[in-house]
Amino acid sequence: MRRVEAGEIDALLPQTQCTRCGYAGCRPSADALAAGATALNRCPPGGAALIGRLAALLGREPLPLDPACGVEAPARLAWIDPDACIGCARCLPPCPVDAILGAARQLHTVIASWCTGCELCLPACPVDCIHMVDWPQQAGPPPTAADNRARFHAHEARRMSSAAERERELHQLKQASLPAWSREP
Repeated sequence: MRRVEAGEIDALLPQTQCTRCGYAGCRPSADALAAGATALNRCPPGGAALIGRLAALLGREPLPLDPACGVEAPARLAWIDPDACIGCARCLPPCPVDAILGAARQLHTVIASWCTGCELCLPACPVDCIHMVDWPQQAGPPPTAADNRARFHAHEARRMSSAAERERELHQLKQASLPAWSREP
């Protein structure tokens, strides 16, 4: 039996980055599946269809979806109640694809065509103004796995760039606070 690479597995995953499988995203889940460290039935967004494709790829028997990970459901979309949103901006960081638009003390909204339905914004909201709704037909089709992957990679690149910039700023502030004789050249 041939060894299946994590990239082949990752290509099948829905790229919602929801973490319901117990991993920090789809690629870490694919790495664990390739290493044989996790079961193939832990992806509620992919559901039974994905479990079947993974079973065929990995040469394993399909299993029912692990209920500890959630339930299979149709595509869903986060919706922010405009009357309840307080503009705290706590929903922005956990969104893995930057689908939430807003700023501190401003009304937030969800860019429907970007939302993966991951639900990671729900626990971040202190006033419970974010609700998951069935994917509205007028919104067009849900984003594809390729779209989700591209937006997730862009989100991660932006996050890492911001962290590096913050480190540079802190270093400069530290250097500026030192006596002149002890500063780095």
